[in-house]
Amino acid sequence: MGLTITNSNTMNLLNIVTRTSTNQSNVLTQLSTGLRINKGSDDPAGLIAMTSLDAELTSVNSALDNNQRADAMLNVADGALGEISSLLSEVESLVMASSSEAGLSASEKAANQAQIDSAISSIDRIVNTTSFNGKKLIDGNLSIRTTGVDTTKVSNLRVFSRANGSSNTSVTVNVTASAETASASLGTYGASNTASGATTMAVTGSLGTATITIASGATQAEVVTAINNSKDMTGVSATGATSAIGLNSTSYGSDEFVSVSVLSGGYINGGATMNNISRDVGVDATVLVNGTSAGVDGLDVNYSANGLSLSFSLTSTYNTAGGAEAFTVQSQGGATFQLGTDATTKATIGIDSLASHALGGGDSGGFLRELQAGGAADLNTDTTKALNVVKRAINDVATARGRIGGFQKFQVQTSINSLHATKAGLSDARSVIAETDYATASAELNRQSVLLNSGISLLGLANQQASQILSLLG
Repeated sequence: MGLTITNSNTMNLLNIVTRTSTNQSNVLTQLSTGLRINKGSDDPAGLIAMTSLDAELTSVNSALDNNQRADAMLNVADGALGEISSLLSEVESLVMASSSEAGLSASEKAANQAQIDSAISSIDRIVNTTSFNGKKLIDGNLSIRTTGVDTTKVSNLRVFSRANGSSNTSVTVNVTASAETASASLGTYGASNTASGATTMAVTGSLGTATITIASGATQAEVVTAINNSKDMTGVSATGATSAIGLNSTSYGSDEFVSVSVLSGGYINGGATMNNISRDVGVDATVLVNGTSAGVDGLDVNYSANGLSLSFSLTSTYNTAGGAEAFTVQSQGGATFQLGTDATTKATIGIDSLASHALGGGDSGGFLRELQAGGAADLNTDTTKALNVVKRAINDVATARGRIGGFQKFQVQTSINSLHATKAGLSDARSVIAETDYATASAELNRQSVLLNSGISLLGLANQQASQILSLLG
């Protein structure tokens, strides 16, 4: 080939140097930003995948924030309920102490009543002031709304959760078998009979056992009074009839029972005897809710199905087989939480009022506020009723706390754990697609540097060749 002056070699070398410089610049950008994809041309398909993963990570992070806030909110509610539970235990202790009238002075009972009043006031204060981010938690603002409830048939209705959606839920209640108290007859101790001799018996019920002593010659009315004086200890009451003394548990259900052991005596004038009662047990009501068997304890009904969870008590007037009662659970109210990353992962929990006017009810015969001085169940009026009410109030708070705790553990906290695992997986996937592999990029930078230096050196040689050809003209 002859010697010619041409710039083809120079142009080729310039193109090579330019491409090498561009590649080196891309590698430097990857190393400095930590990202393999900095613009669409770096990896179009990878950019699409990275954008999708970024959107999912944003949703997951938002859902985590929601769940962590929900967890904190429920912790506040649980702490308040724990304090209310402690106060109710104190109230129960004071009522029990005041039930033993024989060893209690009037001033001591008055002091106990003052403490009960103070405890109930504290409960209402806690209920009215417990809030999270300005929203009251346990005063009924977060209760799930219901309509059409006949309170002469259904009382103490509490809706713990409902299905998500914009439609109301109809609830139909049907009592197919009535609840019964435990019942028995204490021999043939009629209205005209008396005890032929001193008698001692142990009367046992669901609350405990009391030893009752009956003097010789005691009338039916005196025996009935002696048994009823201990009914807050035993859960067994007595009534007199023409031919016998009837014994009944003070509450309904299979947990209730009546048992009597005659320890000595037991003879009735006319030759009859007061008989031992081994154990007679009450019966729970049988209830269908929306055609499905519900869990029943005496008159207390619990139902959970299809996202709806509720409890209520049958009134004594509705404790009869046959007929149906219907009401509606509205798609309003409650505390609704977004647990996941889409609209289908919402869950709603209802938190009813736990104030003194709402605690109790059902077969307890009253509400907690009635234990305050001047109420229908204060210490000077009816300690038996007071004890039943406070026990029911303790159960109400325990149930509410358990429901909140169950929702927190099995809904919120499991969602948090799942979202953390999802976030880790998405982050790993995004890292593989989008982030710089520093080992590979460093090796590529060295390679591009060598190529660039080589290209620049060769470009110098090409220029030198052209100069040598021109020197021939001289």
